[in-house]
Amino acid sequence: MSNIFAPLSKAATLSRRAALAVLLATTFAVTVSSLPGTSFAEDAKSIKVGIISGEDEDVWRVVTAEAAKQGLSIETVVFNDYTQPNEALERGEIDANAFQHLPYLENQIKTHGYKIVPVGYTGVWPIGLYSNKFTETAALPEGSIVGVPNDPSNEGRALRVLQNEGLIKLKAGTGILATIADIVENPKKIEIKELDAGVVGRAIDDLDGAVVNTDWALKSGLTPENRIAQEPVADNPYRNFIAVKAGQENEPWVKTLVLAYQNDTVKAEFDRVYKGTGISAY
Repeated sequence: MSNIFAPLSKAATLSRRAALAVLLATTFAVTVSSLPGTSFAEDAKSIKVGIISGEDEDVWRVVTAEAAKQGLSIETVVFNDYTQPNEALERGEIDANAFQHLPYLENQIKTHGYKIVPVGYTGVWPIGLYSNKFTETAALPEGSIVGVPNDPSNEGRALRVLQNEGLIKLKAGTGILATIADIVENPKKIEIKELDAGVVGRAIDDLDGAVVNTDWALKSGLTPENRIAQEPVADNPYRNFIAVKAGQENEPWVKTLVLAYQNDTVKAEFDRVYKGTGISAY
């Protein structure tokens, strides 16, 4: 009778160890790949891109199709406010995002220490002053109530629109992060209300005027006919871009992603969706 507890031969022992090593490696790989928050960047042909809900979803459907032609699979992750896409990118839950301009990113980096860099421009949406009550800025009466976005980069941008129209004057040397505390002249004694960027356009009926980001203006039902002033387009520092984590900018998939956006097919969809309120910026 054979002894079932007899020692294994040296060859059998090595074989058993090899099999165990393969099993452990396989188990580890499956566990890591299924961890929550793991992005697709491990597979250079599949990535997640964070965008803001709304019209941009239509644009990114075309971008996704263009990327697929180059062997890059894109899953868009849709967010509902501006604070989420950078948080998700920093945590590695997505591989790129496309929703912001440089002043906004610089403020986010200063505030949160994010290590995020721009890699390719997308579009620019000139911010404008809208009104349902008046057809020109000169008609705004003394004591008018004007809404502006309350986030640091867009508030400064909005105040510069008001300054360009002669409604206020900002302190000399004030940068792009100006606040109402930097107003040194206000001849019409305009009351400026600081509101969330997504709210200011929807509050237009309760205001005499409102400086609204173009994308939020569209969501609020505002049209170019309601716009009584607009920031200059030339040399505009508020061009939006695709961003990735620092250190990823030279990865091959990043170049493919940018080219998937910067082409005539996507531009045509961009123009259709934004109806001229946004302008391609590459």
